[in-house]
Amino acid sequence: MPSTASLMAANAKGKPLKLVLASLEDAKAEDTITIDIHNKSALGDFMVVTSGRSHRHVGAIADRLVTDLKADGIVPRVEGLPHCDWVLIDAGDLIVHIFRPEVREFYNLEKMWMAEPYSERRSHA
Repeated sequence: MPSTASLMAANAKGKPLKLVLASLEDAKAEDTITIDIHNKSALGDFMVVTSGRSHRHVGAIADRLVTDLKADGIVPRVEGLPHCDWVLIDAGDLIVHIFRPEVREFYNLEKMWMAEPYSERRSHA
């Protein structure tokens, strides 16, 4: 049975993710996926990839998410907001990518981050 401390730690890690997903849903973000990267990278625990329909929609989603994170005491770092093709929001152990659909298709981060690590592919061979 998990200890109280480990349950509290798991809940603390899940809270920002729930906040982000709720904020994205409220802002009408599209095709949102969550990728668990904690065993793949030291960048964080989760990566969220989502889309907006236009430059304006991407900017509105990002603004809403930043406001919601700040209201919860998380001060995110934001890149790409002036152009709104691809906005990256770094909230510590949670990284959010908000794309226009064409840009998302071009970079295809989901394919790269959801792939099985090389060491695991090699052990199956």
